[in-house]
Amino acid sequence: QVSFVESGGALVQPGGSLRLSCAASGIDFERYHIGWYRQGPGKKRELVAVVTQFGNTDYSNAAKGRFTISRDNDKNTVYLQMNSLKPEDAAVYFCNAQTQMTRMYHPDGLADWGQGTQVTVSS
Repeated sequence: QVSFVESGGALVQPGGSLRLSCAASGIDFERYHIGWYRQGPGKKRELVAVVTQFGNTDYSNAAKGRFTISRDNDKNTVYLQMNSLKPEDAAVYFCNAQTQMTRMYHPDGLADWGQGTQVTVSS
């Protein structure tokens, strides 16, 4: 059974930093592409960043230059380092994993979501 457990969300001031973690189970982790997604109030879930099974990365325009995704295959964990946070980054952040890269860009079609972790950016 596939499971994702996200953690690390918190209340942070604008300009601050957070590091999110996602522990995955039930999959052969190193063979999967892993993505971070977020869903803000009243918004659709969107892709933030993805790291391929080979360690290549891709970011949304909103995340480029501020966020860094990384993975630790020994720990079955993916991380999202978020710097220079803005109020518009406030959302529930989720992770997901797929073997087909193209599916990562269509979160509406994915299943097995975890509970996510809440990021609030406010002074």
